[in-house]
Amino acid sequence: MVCSVKRVILRSEMASRFSCVEAAPPVEIFALNQAYKNDTNPNKVDLGIGAYRTDEGKPWVLPVVKKTEKAIADDDALNHEYLGQLGLEEFSKAATRMLLGEDSPAIKENRTLGVQTLSGTGALRVGADFLARCASFKHFYMSAPTWPNHRLVFMHAGFQNCHTYRYWNASKRNLDFEGMLEDLENAPEDSVIILHACAHNPTGIDPTEEQWKQIADLIERKKLFPFFDCAYQGFASGDLQKDSWAVRYFVSRGFELVCAQSFAKNFGLYNERAGNLTLVFKDSATIVNSRAQITLLVRGNYSNPPCHGARIVSRVLNDPKLFEEWQGHIKEMSGRIIQMRAALKQKLDELKTPGTWDHIISQIGMFSYTGLSQEQVKYLVEEYHIYLPKDARISICGLNSKNVEYVAKAIHDAVTKFGDK
Repeated sequence: MVCSVKRVILRSEMASRFSCVEAAPPVEIFALNQAYKNDTNPNKVDLGIGAYRTDEGKPWVLPVVKKTEKAIADDDALNHEYLGQLGLEEFSKAATRMLLGEDSPAIKENRTLGVQTLSGTGALRVGADFLARCASFKHFYMSAPTWPNHRLVFMHAGFQNCHTYRYWNASKRNLDFEGMLEDLENAPEDSVIILHACAHNPTGIDPTEEQWKQIADLIERKKLFPFFDCAYQGFASGDLQKDSWAVRYFVSRGFELVCAQSFAKNFGLYNERAGNLTLVFKDSATIVNSRAQITLLVRGNYSNPPCHGARIVSRVLNDPKLFEEWQGHIKEMSGRIIQMRAALKQKLDELKTPGTWDHIISQIGMFSYTGLSQEQVKYLVEEYHIYLPKDARISICGLNSKNVEYVAKAIHDAVTKFGDK
C-alpha cells in the first residue's frame, strides 16, 4: 500500500512528457478571420479569407451543387461504405479530363493516374510524399512570395532543401520574369519546381503563354521537374481551358509532371475537401508500381478519402447538363471578381490616390497583391476595421458594391498618410 502511494506521488511530480513542445505562431489568415468575427464595428470588411462571397457578402452554395446533393440524398443505391485508398475512380478520371482536356495525348495513351485527395493541400502532400521517396528528388523551389503551405507541405514530406525563385517585382508590381528564369537556371538537376497553373497565390500574376513556353524550355533543358498547383481552374477566368493552358502545354511537350487540383473554390466545396492529384508519365508501364506506392502512402496517412464532395463533383463533371450549368456558375463568380477589381481601381483613380493601381486589374483570380506597406495595412485594420494580412494581399471576393468605396477611401487615406510604398 505504501509503495503504491509513493508511485502515485512520484508520477504526479513528474514533468509532462509534452513539456518540450515549443509554442507555434497562429496561422495568420485564420487569426485575422477570428479578429474580424469578434469586431462589432458595423463598417468592418474581411479582405483576408480566401472564399467566394456574393455581392451581399454572403457565402454562396452553387445551385448545381444543391441540386446534386438532393439527387444524392434521394438515391437509394448509394451507401456510406469505405472508398478505396485512391478514392472514387469516376471522380478522379473526370477531374483529370477537366485538367488535361478530352483530347489529351496522355489520356489517350493511358499515361495518366488520378488520385482522389483531401482537397488541393492533400494532393500537394500526397504528391510531395511520393516524390520524396524517389531517390533523384532532393530540392524543391517555390515562388517568392507563395502560398505558405507549399513550404510546410514539402518540408513535412521530407524535402530538406527548400529554395525560392523570384516572382514578384515589388517596384513595378508585376512579374519578375527575368529573376524567375535566372533562379530556375541555377536550380540543380531534378529539382521539383512548384508552379501555379493560374491565378498565382498570392500575387494574382500569371505568366503569358509566351513566357510559359520559355519556362518550359528552361525546365526541359535543365532537367527539372514541374509540380503544378491548380486551385482555381475556371474560377480565375471562367474558362476551364484557358485556366489550365500551362498544364496542357507542358503535357503536349511530353513532360512528366504532377498536378494538385482543388474543387474548394470552383465548386464552393470548401469544407468537403474534394481534391485530385493528377500524375502524367512518359511510360504507362510505370503506373502500376506508382499506384501501389501511392496506395501505401495514403493507407499510412488517412487510409481513404471522404466521399460526399467527390460524388457531387463527379456527377456534375460526368453529366453534360449539370456540367453546362456549373460552367455558368464559375463564369458568374469569376465575372463578379473581375467587376470588383475594376470598381476598386476606378474608385482609387477618382480619389487620385498616389501611385499606380493598374496592377489591380492586370492581376487575375481571387487575390490581389496591393503593394501596400505593413504600416499602411496596420492603419487599415486599426482605423478602418478592414482586415487583410501583413503582406497586403487582399481577397477581391470580400469587396462588393456596398463597401468598395469605403475600402478605396481607406486605402487612399493610408497611402496619403504614410506615403506610396
